[in-house]
Amino acid sequence: MMSQSHTKLLCLCIAALSFSASARAQETNAATKSTDWVETIKGEVAALPDRFFEDAKVTYGNSDNIAALLGAGLLSAGMNNSSADDRIAEHFEEHDSFNEFGDEALDILGSPLTQASIAFLYSMLTLDESGSIHHQCARTVQRALALNTVSFFTLKAARHNDTPNGKSWAWPSGHTSSSFVVASVLHEYYGLKVGIPAYIFAGAVGYRMMDTGDHWASDVAFGATLGWVIGHTVAKNQKAPKVAGFDVMPYFGNYNGPAVGISLTRRF
Repeated sequence: MMSQSHTKLLCLCIAALSFSASARAQETNAATKSTDWVETIKGEVAALPDRFFEDAKVTYGNSDNIAALLGAGLLSAGMNNSSADDRIAEHFEEHDSFNEFGDEALDILGSPLTQASIAFLYSMLTLDESGSIHHQCARTVQRALALNTVSFFTLKAARHNDTPNGKSWAWPSGHTSSSFVVASVLHEYYGLKVGIPAYIFAGAVGYRMMDTGDHWASDVAFGATLGWVIGHTVAKNQKAPKVAGFDVMPYFGNYNGPAVGISLTRRF
């Protein structure tokens, strides 16, 4: 029979071996996850050009989107060329709405870089749940923000006007458009229960841009429209079922007779 001291020693050895095995397992899991992250990032970077052009095509190839953007552009030009922008800017000069903390918080959280970083990090943290709505939403936010960033920087370079406080590249507001991109994608994936608070936040970001003199009202108006168009379009395209590149749509027959089924459509 084992003595009491031998029994204690054996228990200590088993505990030590168990701890060592657990530590090795954790190291292995961490290494595996790290490898998965690296491989995923490599794949995302390689697929970025194709995904970008796909999103650009579906967004700017839609006549309704072009009409909405043209309408917002005309409204924005009218505001900028009339006294509307000046009057709104003068109002905000006389009435500050945010304290220093609120101003900085909205500036940071409304930044396209901050939003893209959060979406990327969340997509990596949910990598093991690649089929979940949360992971898919995070990936869609990244894609929509990428298209939005290129879009608003292109427009800024083309317009190249100054903000009320004298900064360059005013039109359109990148903070506003990015915030509305995120709100629109969240609306598509989670409905109005998440969409409404997200839109309120996006509106607060746009309001802050005018309140600080960082943007004219016309910059914010067009930026909101741009973000709304891109966010909804990219999200709908990612959610829509596809077969060999064709959209799967419901079919209800025609004038020859009623029928129920599915149809495959594709825009060229």
